[in-house]
Amino acid sequence: MATLAWLGLGAMGTPMASRLIDAGHDLRVWNRSPDKAEPFAHRATVAASPSEAAQGTDAVITMLANPDAVTEVVLGGGGALAGMPHDGTLIDMSTVGSDYTTELRSELTDGIALVDAPVLGSVSNAEDGSLKVFVGGSIEIFERWKNTLAPLGKPMHMGPIGAGQAMKLVANSALAGLITLTGETLALADSLGLDEERAIDGLLESPLGPAMTRKLDKITSDNYTPSFKLALMLKDMRLVLDAVDQRDVELKVIPGAEQWVAAANDSGFGDLDYSSVVAKVRGRDARG
Repeated sequence: MATLAWLGLGAMGTPMASRLIDAGHDLRVWNRSPDKAEPFAHRATVAASPSEAAQGTDAVITMLANPDAVTEVVLGGGGALAGMPHDGTLIDMSTVGSDYTTELRSELTDGIALVDAPVLGSVSNAEDGSLKVFVGGSIEIFERWKNTLAPLGKPMHMGPIGAGQAMKLVANSALAGLITLTGETLALADSLGLDEERAIDGLLESPLGPAMTRKLDKITSDNYTPSFKLALMLKDMRLVLDAVDQRDVELKVIPGAEQWVAAANDSGFGDLDYSSVVAKVRGRDARG
């Protein structure tokens, strides 16, 4: 079993940290809002700062909202780097993009190993340990940490540093593209006067069926209780477009999906599930 610092107890981080504790690991937890760490008081060590959490650990794991948060929590005053052992490991499970991961690697001191390991899945997947964990790093470091990460889901080695982040952006682009296509096909069905129930039944028999099935209860009720907030999907899609701007690749569907997600966010859907973009495309109200 390992001694781990867990930094970030949001909607995903809380159940993920809990699963590592249940697996027998010794956790030191920290969160910017201390109240979110209180439920761990009898199961883990609650630290006052990231640097305190990092002291004496085998690895520091971050699960944070965006690159700015990772920079502050790892490199800022009282950050994790200040407390890490000189030969420690930083496992960043946040979705921050491969370009940022390269920058972060350059800021770490010699001897500190970096692993990028963003996850694909929602809160329910975090709770039952069925996340897909996309790992970037050497094969040796993957072999070292895959069993530690296994209680969270399925660790998958994607390649060198940054490859995990790259795969996460690719996967989320697929999610955004499929859900906005769902919205557009239903908007088309609406405009052609098709009965909604019959149109949905027809689409469930199409290649869109598997993607629609996962969100069908939300789409049919317009109740988009979040499992992955639309605002976070928008953040991820902007990371994708930033990466595209620096590379020789022409995309049309994915930028279009980002535009729909941005429009839904502007309409106040940011705290709803990302699938609420379907309601935006169809011109409907959404609730959560």
